[in-house]
Amino acid sequence: MKKKVQITETVLRDANQSLMATRLPYSDYADILSTMDKAGYYSVECWGGATFDSCLRYLGEDPWERLRNIRKNMPNTRLQMLLRGQNLLGYKHYHDDVVEKFVELSIKNGIDVIRIFDALNDFRNIKTALEATKKYANKRTVASGCISYTQSPVHTVAKYVEMCKELKNMGFDTICLKDMAGTMSPNEAEGLIKGIKDAIGEMPIILHTHCTTGMAYMTLTKAIESGVDVIDTATSCFSNGTSQAATETMFYALQQYGIDTGLNEEVINKVNDYFKPIKQKYIDSGLISPKSMATDSQALVYKVPGGMLSNMIANLKDMNAMDKFDEALLEIPNVRKDLGYPPLVTPLSQMVGNQAVTNVLMGERYKQISKEVKNYFKGEYGIAPGEVSKELETKILGEGGKPTDCRAEDSKRTGEEFKKAKEALGDLCRSEEDMMSYICFPDQAEKFFKDRLAKEENIATYTITEA
Repeated sequence: MKKKVQITETVLRDANQSLMATRLPYSDYADILSTMDKAGYYSVECWGGATFDSCLRYLGEDPWERLRNIRKNMPNTRLQMLLRGQNLLGYKHYHDDVVEKFVELSIKNGIDVIRIFDALNDFRNIKTALEATKKYANKRTVASGCISYTQSPVHTVAKYVEMCKELKNMGFDTICLKDMAGTMSPNEAEGLIKGIKDAIGEMPIILHTHCTTGMAYMTLTKAIESGVDVIDTATSCFSNGTSQAATETMFYALQQYGIDTGLNEEVINKVNDYFKPIKQKYIDSGLISPKSMATDSQALVYKVPGGMLSNMIANLKDMNAMDKFDEALLEIPNVRKDLGYPPLVTPLSQMVGNQAVTNVLMGERYKQISKEVKNYFKGEYGIAPGEVSKELETKILGEGGKPTDCRAEDSKRTGEEFKKAKEALGDLCRSEEDMMSYICFPDQAEKFFKDRLAKEENIATYTITEA
């Protein structure tokens, strides 16, 4: 086995996103950040993904302020985010000037590692984000090119190796294999990582996987044997189920193999002890579902990632339709096939999952088609990996209709989005970060800014009254 393997801790982002739909507020973990800073992690994934949306929509937090606070309390640790390329952190493609400004502000506010992916592995859609990362990089900045891993008739080892070559040639510093649903087997990991290492040499390879199917520990071990350089794990009380493998468990196992992880054993145990009562609080409240904590080998069929599963459960609960859960799961592979086998990662995972749920609830397939699925067939998300359903394509685009190439339009640098945001917000907008929040999530951001102003006015009134 390798003599050194580094570890990215995910509890502040993907672990809680997978187990509790990203509802972990900053206040719950603020007191442990200075301790985490001493752990020796390769990086701490703390931002991006669904955190931005969740901060504004559910938690009443400014995502930029959250990032700045984490940076202040963790000055010695690489802070990592997940960026959806041209989608940023939203659910549509943004113009290149918006993508560039978002990356600039992310680095300015404290992000070191930007893990950039496209849901369809259409690398035209990550080029602008990469160029911006390089443009605004400092000494700690790492541009990590990410491949959304899945299995299907159109996804092969040879294809993934070619993708890695392309990412290297594009200029990325590292490559991450993102196994969102935890379906990568030990055998697949061995063949894939050895093939990639042979093709791209010493460039660092990272493996991100989930425990959803029970494969993760075996797959990580085989990946390490095969030459992987960094693995993603979660502090053990927030591990397993739809989350990642446990940080401490992998630390102990690798230690016995004589593999250096760079982790401080005392510190990582303190981190876990801190999060234990926090997890229990959310189990007791019902926010963490037993389904999210369980192993489900059927995900090997459904290819459902953890965050998608926890969101689907939350949505079905809201609609009092949990009795449709199993039927909706069965429908997911069918919808995925109709869409040309896209990897199930945001925003495609939500699109496929929501359409599957709609098909089941309506009692008829595609009686109601979401706007996002329609836009997908129009070509607004990129090129589908495989052949889409011709019947569904005709239903959406009309007889003889064909998708358009969206990149030509997405490359605009008109400043139009910034002008619209300034006009819409007026005095509510206090910074470039506020403007960017509005561009990504207009309704949620505007409500947050109004609530922020109301709180400040209430505090001012209270202070005057007291005086």
